[in-house]
Amino acid sequence: MIDLGYALSRRFPDPPQTDYRTADVKALRHDLFCGDVYLAEGERELSTAWGWVPVLDFAWALCAIVEELDRDPRGGRAARPQYAEFDFTESTDRLRFVRRFGHVEVTADWLPDERPLVLLHTELRRESRDFLHDLLADLTDMHEGLADNPAVWDLLARHPRI
Repeated sequence: MIDLGYALSRRFPDPPQTDYRTADVKALRHDLFCGDVYLAEGERELSTAWGWVPVLDFAWALCAIVEELDRDPRGGRAARPQYAEFDFTESTDRLRFVRRFGHVEVTADWLPDERPLVLLHTELRRESRDFLHDLLADLTDMHEGLADNPAVWDLLARHPRI
């Protein structure tokens, strides 16, 4: 079973004058909601411990990556590997994703000796969307006006729960 999670940083709080209702996509993705994220399957985990990862950007990008890995019309029957990566903005480290047939291998640059996590693509799609929706529910509970932001509405409509 895939587990996706996050922890917001106390070292990098959002600016107190932030109007979440009108925050633009750049601010939502890169300037707000910093912390750490993890992706786990069973007892194996890929996680950050930096405190500055834009958590909403990670969830947003993960949903897009899962869709990118499904661009071959043959889907899970495609023999040709499909590649995608998540580039951490303040670092050279990346999460790399390789889909072969219905499985996705995930590796982290900062853990070069670790075996890849091997996940089912359909499960990763479902869990990434659940993570996005759960994260946004938490963030809208914590930050007044975020639920009224049109970029958030668009994001949730683009990646509905499965």
